[in-house]
Parts: sequence; C-alpha cells; structure tokens
Amino acid sequence: MKVVQVNFRFDDTLTDPDALLDRYTTLTGWSRALLDAGAACVSVVQRFSRAATVTREGVHYTFYVDHAAAQRTVVASCPDIVHVNGLDSPAETWTLRRALPASARMVVQDHGSQVPVERGGRIERRIRRLLRGGALRSADALFFTAAEQAEPWRAAGLIAPRQHVYQVLEASTTLRPMDRTEARRSSGLHGSPAVLWVGRLNANKDPLTLLDGFERSLPHLPEATLTMIYGEDDLLEDVRRRVAASPPLAARVRLAGRVPHHRIAEYCSAADLFALASHREGSGYALLEACACGAVPVVTSIPTFRVITVNGAIGALWNPGDPVACAHALAGAARQDMRLACTRVVEHFEQNLSWSAVGKQAVAAYQDILGACTPPRKRARWGPRVDARDGS
Repeated sequence: MKVVQVNFRFDDTLTDPDALLDRYTTLTGWSRALLDAGAACVSVVQRFSRAATVTREGVHYTFYVDHAAAQRTVVASCPDIVHVNGLDSPAETWTLRRALPASARMVVQDHGSQVPVERGGRIERRIRRLLRGGALRSADALFFTAAEQAEPWRAAGLIAPRQHVYQVLEASTTLRPMDRTEARRSSGLHGSPAVLWVGRLNANKDPLTLLDGFERSLPHLPEATLTMIYGEDDLLEDVRRRVAASPPLAARVRLAGRVPHHRIAEYCSAADLFALASHREGSGYALLEACACGAVPVVTSIPTFRVITVNGAIGALWNPGDPVACAHALAGAARQDMRLACTRVVEHFEQNLSWSAVGKQAVAAYQDILGACTPPRKRARWGPRVDARDGS
C-alpha cells in the first residue's frame, strides 16, 4: 500500500522545512505510524513558501509552492491512497481528485472544522454550497475522530449518502508518564486529588463552569487542588475575579499560566484528575496527553471525549455548562483507588490511543476503502466504518 498525505495549508511564519516538521508533530507522527502499521510507502506533499525535499524516519516530504506542482508530485507517486488533511480546502481537493487515476482512492480527514456559513445573497450562497459539496463528495471516504461529527456535514448535503465515514483518531502523542514523586516535585502539584486543567481560557473551553463545579466539589474533596495551565487568556480577568471572590477557590486554585510543552508530562504525571469543560473539540490533544501520562479524565460529554474515554468507562463525563454535574463527576472520580485508576488510563492509552493504535486504525480503514467492492468483514471496535444511512 502506497499512501500520500497532502497538506494544502501551512503557517507562513515558518521559513524552514525542518522547522515545519518539528512543529507539525501530528503530520510526522501519523506518517511514521502508518509505516509501523504496515504501509509499504508513505510520503507527504506539503504546501510551503519554497520548494524543498526532506526525508525523516523513512518518510519522504516534498514541499511545494504552486498547486500544479503538488498534483504532479502526487500523481507521480502512483498512490493507492491519497490522504488529504482538512475539510477546508474544497477547490484544491476537487482539482487533485480530477488529476488522479481512477485506481487511486482519496480520503479527506477532518481536523475540527465546522460546517461553513456561506455569505452573500441566496443564489451566491447556494452556488458556494454546491461547489463545496461537490468537492467533498469527490472523496471516497472521510475520517472523523467521532462519527457524530459527520452528521452536520451530511445534513448540510456536503457529504453524500454513498460516502463512508470512518472513526479514526486524528492525532496522538509521544508523551509518557514520569515518576510520580519526581513529577510532583518538579511541577509543584499537590493535593488529594490534584486536579489539572490544560486549555485556553475562552468561552468554548468554559473555565468559569469548571471553577463553579470545582468549588461545589470541595465539601466532598477537602484536600483537593486545581492547577490551571493556559496559553490564550481571553477570560483571564474573569477567572481571576471568580477565584478572588471565593475564599475556598483562592486557597486551592493555582493559575500557572503558560508552561513549555516539554514540561507538560511533569504536570500530567503529577495530577490525579484531568478536567476540561469544553463545549466542542476536534479531538482533544490535551486530553490525549493527559491520558498518556495517567491522569484520570473528568471531561464534558461531547463526541470526541466520549470516543477517547469509551463513553466514560475511563474516567467520568459530565454535561457541558453544568457545574453541578461537574462537581458530581469530580467527587465520583476521586473516590476510586487513584493508583489503580491511573494505571488503567495508561493501559487504555497504549491499547487504543497511542500512535501505534492510530496507525493500525488508519491502515485498517485504508484497506477497507481499497477493498470496498468485496464483502464487508468483521471490524474491530476502533476505526469502524460508519454506515452512511443510519450512522451506526
């Protein structure tokens, strides 16, 4: 099986190809995982500010400037599978599909996109929607972290009934747990349980609901602490006011701010519980990193988090925007044998969420797509094909 990944977007502040690969760990991790899972050849065609080629860990990366060059490179690779990253490049996806031989199969992978709201007059909006739908319907299949994420796209007519949707994680992490004693010493986390938050302070992440829920849980968790790591801080002043207004929160909440990524494993390994209040996520990078290090998830019941936690079998789920449910989930999760619970989370990560697991999910889906004309076979729990008619 020959697989070519295609990226039509890039951060134009990056001027060196190696710097891009160092930054785009999902791109490099996915490519390496495919090779490890049995793909015979994996290459990447990546848009960039200048042409270049780089080979890393058996994967050949071609950087292109104009779309015609990208098409030529992809076609010359004689791929079995062309894997396009992102649902937000319909024109490029459509023209690439037209350039490919009929034998090649195209997969488009979602990375947290929302159904676009078309602007302009009624006719203009309709034309744009038809063009966008035609582009996405040129794909043979689509990958979403959670199958539910495809439903709005189907409802909008952008994914056709004939197109198969596969539930495949969009990313993983190479983080692994550290010695807990050393992690607590270096991170400064303490408490029982030690609760960790890693995420932006914005309306979607909803830190204020988490603070309300944490405060409500304190009568049941008198030794609990909450440490909050964040980069973007839109709601920082609101968070500070909320903490300052509550003596229990002021005594137990630590606003750690930005922490270098190479230290995240320290914090996740030191934490007992990992809490998020998100209303929507493309997958949940921070949650994956926490699971890799053994922090028990106490997160909102949204599609991607339900997939990652196996509907709350690992950790606890609560409804977004509901501080009472958050408090109950925190208190319930803390009643477990934390050492055993953390071990179970790490085992779950290795079996189902690691790069090794993601590579196997993806390769199994590719094989299913290539053999779509053969009778369906029994599929594993992870990476299933979702029936186009009923979503099951």
